[in-house]
Amino acid sequence: MRFDYIVINSEVLPEVYTKVLEAKELIRTNRVKDVTEAVKAVGISRSTFYKYRDHVFALKEGMKGQKATISIVIIDKAGTLSDILDNIAKHGGNIYTINQDIPINGAAYINITLDIAKLDIEIKELIDILSTLNNIIRVDLVAIE
Repeated sequence: MRFDYIVINSEVLPEVYTKVLEAKELIRTNRVKDVTEAVKAVGISRSTFYKYRDHVFALKEGMKGQKATISIVIIDKAGTLSDILDNIAKHGGNIYTINQDIPINGAAYINITLDIAKLDIEIKELIDILSTLNNIIRVDLVAIE
């Protein structure tokens, strides 16, 4: 059996994980100007931050996962974004925001924040489904709240 996401009390984890979360919070709230300043403030290296930043998330006390942000890299082909959105809607997801960068060298970066409260599958399953669509290079979970 494999668990992709688990909740662990931070008291039993190495301090580096909470420091990565602190750095992410400093960046998110604009209390620092960049990653270098954030990691210096919390006392970790940039390489440590980049190693764990996409794998460590804070779970707010008493909150049920309602929102998720996913990052998708696509090959710039007509209909690809439509396929992504159709699959999210098909499984009960509701889009809050979509940010797409201008394609460079045939690839475009998309960030989607969605309401996952009514998903009929787990967020990991949705990511797996999106990963198998045509013209998808990579799909990553950025944050969940």
